Amino acid sequence: MADPAHTDPGRVDVHQHVIPPARGQAMAGRAAAVGWPAPAWDEQSALAMMDRRGIATGMLSYAAPLAGPDDPAAAREVARSVNEFTAELVKNRPDRFGHFAVLPLPDVDGALAEAAHALDELDADGVLVLSNAHSRYLGDPAFEPLWAELDARSAVILVHPTAPPGPPLADVPLPLVDFPYDTTRAALHMTMRGVPRRYPRMRMILPHAGGFLPYAAQRFALAARLHTDATGDGGGTTTEDFLTDLRRFYFDTPSRPARRPCTPCSPSPRPITSCTAATSPCCPRSGAPTSTPRWAPIRTGSRAGSTPSIAATPNSWFPGWPGHP
Repeated sequence: MADPAHTDPGRVDVHQHVIPPARGQAMAGRAAAVGWPAPAWDEQSALAMMDRRGIATGMLSYAAPLAGPDDPAAAREVARSVNEFTAELVKNRPDRFGHFAVLPLPDVDGALAEAAHALDELDADGVLVLSNAHSRYLGDPAFEPLWAELDARSAVILVHPTAPPGPPLADVPLPLVDFPYDTTRAALHMTMRGVPRRYPRMRMILPHAGGFLPYAAQRFALAARLHTDATGDGGGTTTEDFLTDLRRFYFDTPSRPARRPCTPCSPSPRPITSCTAATSPCCPRSGAPTSTPRWAPIRTGSRAGSTPSIAATPNSWFPGWPGHP
């Protein structure tokens, strides 16, 4: 039996993937398709891992396509099944688990219905969307009703990467580089389409240390000069406006490759805000980190007295940034 006595109450793993037994075969097939070891998850192993790494709470999410692009009914069915399975886990262990409900994009009506069910009926702490939904990226105008609803709820959104369109590079598993690339592509697409600016109450988390976004933010801000309608409302924007929009994203900090991005590429005058995670069952155990920064939680969900809230404040992951020690 896992013992939480040695966990840090301020450490929340925002990036832990649940795999319901009914989805085990599908997830193994997905892993094989992207060139990655087949992941596994069970409650007791998850709790033991969390205790080893001092994690108080694991936010469970299912981060794989739900069905084929031509079967939205199956995607709705799988999303509902996965979310209800996960909600039951959280109900049984509200002291250790939280829940980001998966949404069946690109089916906007289905996503809206599932978000309402998950947030209102299942007490989910937020939602998960993939970086692209069968090659449709998150700045797609068709997704506006979903962002408007999630913004009205001040929802937390985990934007998890998936395979980008196009053939993979031989001998390079997709999760190694294509996933962080697609995270970056999705965030940049949303920013160029003005989504973070129009919906500032949404809190969007980018896994894997934000992909490449923190490293190339200054370069990406040049989009303000190339794309004069980044606000989406007919107005213009400046490079500093664009950086301000990029700073609206949060990112987890388990897979940081260096102490800080190179100075010429980093957003100035302050970094993109970060939040802490520890590991994912989809990451081989030998590569999992043993320590992470601490962050100060603030309330976001409706489950008072259970898991710590899933939000973030700036921390000192990047020493030497203005405003940071």
